[in-house]
Amino acid sequence: MIKMTLNAAKTNGTISRYLYGQFAEHLGRCIYEGIWVGEDSLIENVEGYRKDVLEALRQLNIPVLRWPGGCFADEYHWEDGIGPKSERARMINNNWGGVEENNHFGTHEFLRLCELLDTEPYISGNVGSGTVREMQQWVEYMTFDGESPMANLRKQNGQENPWKLQFFGVGNENWGCGGNMRPEYYADLYRHYSTYVRNYGDNKVYKIACGPNTDDYHWTEVLMREAAGLMNGLSLHYYTLPTGNWFGSKGSSTEFGADEWFATMKNTMYMEELIVKHSKIMDKYDPECKVGLIVDEWGGWYDVEPGTNPGFLYQQNTLRDALIAGINLNIFHNYSKRVKMANIAQVVNVLQAMVLTEGDRMLLTPTYHVFDMYKVHQDAELLDLSFESPMYKHGSQTIPQLSVSASKNVDGIIHISACNLHHAISASVSCHIDAFEGKEVSGQILTHSSLNAHNTFDRPEEVAPVKFTDMTLRDGKLNFVLPPATVVVLKLG
Repeated sequence: MIKMTLNAAKTNGTISRYLYGQFAEHLGRCIYEGIWVGEDSLIENVEGYRKDVLEALRQLNIPVLRWPGGCFADEYHWEDGIGPKSERARMINNNWGGVEENNHFGTHEFLRLCELLDTEPYISGNVGSGTVREMQQWVEYMTFDGESPMANLRKQNGQENPWKLQFFGVGNENWGCGGNMRPEYYADLYRHYSTYVRNYGDNKVYKIACGPNTDDYHWTEVLMREAAGLMNGLSLHYYTLPTGNWFGSKGSSTEFGADEWFATMKNTMYMEELIVKHSKIMDKYDPECKVGLIVDEWGGWYDVEPGTNPGFLYQQNTLRDALIAGINLNIFHNYSKRVKMANIAQVVNVLQAMVLTEGDRMLLTPTYHVFDMYKVHQDAELLDLSFESPMYKHGSQTIPQLSVSASKNVDGIIHISACNLHHAISASVSCHIDAFEGKEVSGQILTHSSLNAHNTFDRPEEVAPVKFTDMTLRDGKLNFVLPPATVVVLKLG
């Protein structure tokens, strides 16, 4: 029996809703076909946006959506994507498949999507191939309420009032596809470019600097030393690869066994070490945690599905991905003092997607269901939870078997999210809850008898949450049993 102690009276800060952010890049079938089909499409749509996808994403209470990239952002010139669609410049998407980009989905279309989803826009600006003036004018175009060339151009294109824009990224992966820069060089560029990302009127921009690639701690050191006072956030990118190999096979998304399952869980848990070590550097320059760590790209990355364009990054989504999502979200919760936003890659048809589409059909992935189950934590207070996880042993390697976090909302309702990483062994838990008088408990569970179970267009509900009943709550003690390979969310009140 695993012993836990939960103190319902001791909180450790707020779990920001922005940890549940999403990411939509001009990549493969994410934007076109996945989100945007155009007003004349035979697929049912609202102003050109797929109606089924809109409705599915609204259910998740998405707090923030990042766009237009990704690597695409540092080749994107925003003026190509405004004005009459028939007159917009076409370009080649050099990063993702070499296909033509017609720019029919641009600034107006993205910001209208955010309105339809009731979500905050997060825009990544072009540092790699853009100019300071181009970035300054884009922010002015979107947010200036007055008389200026950019504001007048916006009005000419049909948007009389400025938009609210809270989040703006000054470049993306400038250590790689965004220019192959050294941190010292990018730090100076950030200082330069960010100066011209201005606050117009009452619009206050949360400026996010390009942070490190995975474990590049030198990059974090330099950026915090040279520019911490000019930024609100510093990004971090880390993807879970079962093989850990960027330059060879990353492994199949559906064809795997216990070895690949364990490797995936182990590599997912590495996120915690990254956050701890980068946070330690940030603490040195920012002990008051004014600069947020922004994990704006994360998730599972495998070989593309056979027969699809390798540049489109289309992959299936299994029970294994549900565990990746649950583990990462628990980690973000538990380090929410420093981690202020996260954006899973990506929202539709790319990498670890919420939704997959095929023609006029759509399905919800296991990852979607985890986000739907976990959304109860958004803006709730993180609770003090202590336990010692048993170890998940596989061959000569070990990792913790459990990943858990807990929160309390404004109504005093407690939610506990728990993942059993082990592919074959259950976990029995006894949790003593201090300062709690509730007597009711309910829950949902997401699991399956097959590790590689996934939803298809012919079987769209193969992996879906069901009612969880294997628990009791009596006299402040909660007992529950987690089956192998499981994500559970409990509600206590």
